[in-house]
Amino acid sequence: MMSADLPLPDKPPAPRSRRARDVVVVAALLALFIAGLIGLAAATGWEETRAQIARLTLWQGAILLLLSLVNYLLRGLRWHLFARRLGIATTPGQDIRHFLGGFAMVVTPGRVGELVRMRWLKRETGWAYERTAPLALMDRASDLAAMALILALSLALAAGGMTGAVPVTIAALAAAYVATRPRLLASLVTLAHRAIGRWQRLFGRLRQAARSVARFSDPRVMAPALALGIVGWLAEGYAFHLLLGWMGADIGLMKAIAIFVFATLAGGLTGAPGGVGGAEAAMIALLALDGVPMEVSVPATAIIRVTTLWFALAIGMAVFPFAERASLRGAHALERG
Repeated sequence: MMSADLPLPDKPPAPRSRRARDVVVVAALLALFIAGLIGLAAATGWEETRAQIARLTLWQGAILLLLSLVNYLLRGLRWHLFARRLGIATTPGQDIRHFLGGFAMVVTPGRVGELVRMRWLKRETGWAYERTAPLALMDRASDLAAMALILALSLALAAGGMTGAVPVTIAALAAAYVATRPRLLASLVTLAHRAIGRWQRLFGRLRQAARSVARFSDPRVMAPALALGIVGWLAEGYAFHLLLGWMGADIGLMKAIAIFVFATLAGGLTGAPGGVGGAEAAMIALLALDGVPMEVSVPATAIIRVTTLWFALAIGMAVFPFAERASLRGAHALERG
C-alpha cells in the first residue's frame, strides 16, 4: 500500500533497475512454471506427455488463443463501460488499450501492477488516482462475481461432486458483494484507519474512492458488466473443454468449466503472481480426481495456462509501449490545453 505523501509519479513506472528486476521476476516465474511441469512430465513419462502435445494442430492452438482473446476484449469493453459510468471521457479504443496494456503487469503479486492503468488515465484525462480507483475495484469485483456465478452454475450442472469448490464460490461472491457496497467499504476503511492510527490522508482518499462505487450500483450498469464477464470467462472455460476433448479426455463441458474456473480462483487466492503454482496444482489435482491420467492432465494444464495467463502477458508486453507513448502524448496535450 502506498503512502498518500508519496503519490505515483507521472513518469515511467520504474527506473531501469526496477524494470530489470521485473523482467527477472517474470523470467523466474516462467522458469519455475516450466520446471515444475517438466518434473511432472518426467514423472509420468516423457513419451506419453510428448505424444499428447503432438496431437494438437496449429489451428487448434489458434482456436484456444482466439477464445482467450474473446475474454480479454469483452472485459476490455466492460472496463470502458465502467469508465463511462464514472464520467471519464475516454473512447473504447483508449480503454481497451489501457486494459490490454495492463496485462504486462499480470504476474505482479496480487496483480497490483495492473494499477498502471490508473497512471495512464491520469496522464490522458487529468483524473486523480483516487477518482479512478473504483475502476480497478469494480473490475476485480466483477470478475469475482462472474466467475463465482459460473462456478456455482457449473457445479450444479456437472456430473459428479466438486464440493470442495463450494467454499471458494462463497468466498468469491462475498468478496464481490463487499467490493460493490460503498457504505460497507467505507466502514471497513474507517475501521482499518482506527486500527492503524495513521496515514489519515491516505485513508481519506480510500474512503472517497469507496463512496464512488455507488455510481455502479445501477442494474443497467451491473447487468451488462456481469454479462460481459460471464461470457468472457465462459470462452476460456470452453477452450479448456475443447482442449481436453482433443487430448482424448472429454470430462463434459460443465465439469471442464468448473475445474478451469475453480483453479483460476484458487490460484488467485494464493496471492502468488499470476496464481502461478496454485492454479496448476489445483487443475492437475481436480483432473486426477476425475480420472484423467497424469500424462494428459499435465500437458493439458501447461497448454491452457500458456494460452491464457502467458498469452495475456504477451499481449500486455506488446501493447504496453503503445499505451505508454499514447499516455505521454495525452499528458502533453493536457499541458498545452
